[in-house]
Amino acid sequence: MKTIQSLGIVLFCLALAFFSILPFIGSYTLRPELVEKNTKDIHQKQMLEILQPMYGELYSSNVAFIADFNKYFNNYNDALKASQSWDQVIWDNYALPLTKASSQSPVTENPWLYLGLTVFLAIVGALLYILPMYAGKLPGIKHDGIYFSSMKSKGLLGIITGSWLILFYIVLYWFPEYLTNLILMVDPLSMAISGNPASQWFLYGLIYTIAILVMGIRMFKKYKGNAYQRLRTGSVMFFQLAFAFMLPEILVLFNMPWHDFKNIWPLDYSFFYDYRLEGMTSSGALGMFMLIWGIILIIVAVPLLTYFYGKRWYCSWVCGCGGLAETLGDPYRQLSDKSLKAWSIERYLIHGVLVFAVVMTAVTLVNYFMEFELLGQATNQLHSIYGFAIGSAFAGVIGTGFYPLMGNRVWCRFGCPLAAYLGMVQRFKSRFRITTNGGQCISCGNCSTYCEMGIDVRWYAQRGQNIVRSSCVGCGVCASVCPRGVLKLENADEEGRLQDLPIIIGNKSITIKN
Repeated sequence: MKTIQSLGIVLFCLALAFFSILPFIGSYTLRPELVEKNTKDIHQKQMLEILQPMYGELYSSNVAFIADFNKYFNNYNDALKASQSWDQVIWDNYALPLTKASSQSPVTENPWLYLGLTVFLAIVGALLYILPMYAGKLPGIKHDGIYFSSMKSKGLLGIITGSWLILFYIVLYWFPEYLTNLILMVDPLSMAISGNPASQWFLYGLIYTIAILVMGIRMFKKYKGNAYQRLRTGSVMFFQLAFAFMLPEILVLFNMPWHDFKNIWPLDYSFFYDYRLEGMTSSGALGMFMLIWGIILIIVAVPLLTYFYGKRWYCSWVCGCGGLAETLGDPYRQLSDKSLKAWSIERYLIHGVLVFAVVMTAVTLVNYFMEFELLGQATNQLHSIYGFAIGSAFAGVIGTGFYPLMGNRVWCRFGCPLAAYLGMVQRFKSRFRITTNGGQCISCGNCSTYCEMGIDVRWYAQRGQNIVRSSCVGCGVCASVCPRGVLKLENADEEGRLQDLPIIIGNKSITIKN
């Protein structure tokens, strides 16, 4: 078994190394006809003049090509900005489409070969490592030696992995032109599914989905004998593959707006942006269905389903962010900070993001229905700030890149505005609670250690007190790792859900609360 697993690690590392090097191979040559084909009609004349010095020149790397492109393009825009000619500035970013069109790398000739040597080889390597991992072991949760693992306890391997993820997210969000070869590699797959060439978001969605599916298989092996964990894992795998990846691409194939039917405002913060509203209202019956469905999810499904099942129905069974956290991020769940200071920061930060999202959306809608007479295009600035700070830096770079450093639910715990909305309903009007049998608790602390949301579960278990916390996502791992069956997830009547023990017994005192 160890030989097979070692082979799996070698194949995965080779695939990852090739994936990391691939963006830097090949050469690039820009021609006028490529500029005409890949720029908007209103910008063609200017772009042809701006990039004239680059025509016919052979660039040995995308770094050199992009450096020259940025030099000529930025010089043009900077001159216009200096003269206050804002209406002539070219705001569209043509770096990715022109880098992609100018590529002469071997990836353009054999995209399937390079997809196999990177993504498919990584899948094979990961499965060779995962499948034998729990073979021959009895059902139960295995966390043997977790704090002796460099990868899982903030060791060197964890820091390297986190750094790689952070760098990948930064390049993906703000410098996608450097990923040209990786995007070219998945072009045939994108053409087969949606009929369109791939963008950086197709590449990201593909890798994201594969990560959930492969690591989901690991969850099936790890939690064999635990029906709740296996059903929950199957659910997030299904919703990510069908609703978040395949269905939106198929909609594009039929010239419909890209739409993720399970994504809910305010997590889907652009749902009420003018271009989204116009896209849905101008797309016939299906577009109107998308709009109405999205509103029903916000004002009916969230409060109603959260009342009956707590926020776990979404955070641990449907959400793509939660799906990645529960599969790819599972090895890091013990790294969540359980301190009171972290809890204090969590409360202010997550509700602050929710307020930001609500205010931004309210201003956007008012401006939209007043036909932009109130603030003109100023809402675009607000959207840019939120998209950069929350949608990209917080949710992506920190939310996933910090898995090996701060645990797998950094975004869900500290930043997700939808989790804040669901949490308020769960805390004040829900049937969900985790009941505890304090008499059976042996204070081993497994429940607190593996709580990905940083809840000190043992504190409640020792007192036999119900756990009713707005941050709890109901993953159920606390109950799964308890050796005495102390914890149980329940959706019973509201009566008796909130408990405040009338007597507190300390080392030197007994306090009776009023």
